[in-house]
Amino acid sequence: MNNSTDTGMTAGHRPLILISNDDGYQAKGINRLIEFVRPLGDVIVCAPEGPRSGFACAFSATTPLTLTLRREEQGVQVWSSNGTPVDCVKLALSQILTRRPDIVIGGINHGDNGSVNTHYSGTVGVVMEGCMKYIPSVAFSLCDHRDDADFEPLHTYIERITREVLASGLPQGVCLNINFPLTADGSFKGVRVCRMAHGTWGNEITKCHHPRGYDYFWMVGHYQNDEPEADDTDNWALSHGFVAITPTRMDVTAYEAMKQLEGVFPPMFRETPTSV
Repeated sequence: MNNSTDTGMTAGHRPLILISNDDGYQAKGINRLIEFVRPLGDVIVCAPEGPRSGFACAFSATTPLTLTLRREEQGVQVWSSNGTPVDCVKLALSQILTRRPDIVIGGINHGDNGSVNTHYSGTVGVVMEGCMKYIPSVAFSLCDHRDDADFEPLHTYIERITREVLASGLPQGVCLNINFPLTADGSFKGVRVCRMAHGTWGNEITKCHHPRGYDYFWMVGHYQNDEPEADDTDNWALSHGFVAITPTRMDVTAYEAMKQLEGVFPPMFRETPTSV
């Protein structure tokens, strides 16, 4: 792999690891992540005060932000903000860190961030922000929404992947979205590098009637894998007990459609003669 940019690693400096999430700084997942990676470098955490699931790459344009130091010990600082996951990364880079981080890590998320969930996930929003800043960035999620989920089976994988990315970097404009399946015995069959599955959410809105006379709505719904037989997707890997690693790129241009669209809209692509 190629380094996405110079992250500032120099002789005498331990790697600097920036962590955030969308479950809040008190969530078990982020605190287990701190334990897993702190032997690899100095850890700075800046995470939301509470759950911010579904915030994707949202940032606060009209709300004043706060920043609170929650704890500090040798090699670890934990900060919280009232903002979104992306706000937290921006605040850390601007207000907390004294040098550029060598890696940005999102997670460990309580829940699946595969397929189209990638677009909604605040955990993935964390690493998208890091990637936009040309910092190698990795998101970790476990397909278990329970507050007391068991993250220990992920330990070796997270440590090894983080160590590899610190050593080798990632291609510029690419971050990693990594999902771990929930298995009966906590073990995994292996690791698959795979693409994002095509899937859809259905019955997303549930309408309820309040006793005081007005209607209100819950965002619920269910997810459907639209290509269940495809064995090269993250959904397939997870449903078969594999860790799914999906390289995710910032450039969302549909290059394969450009020529077709030039044919559909030819007048728009004709150059206008320049008058002398």
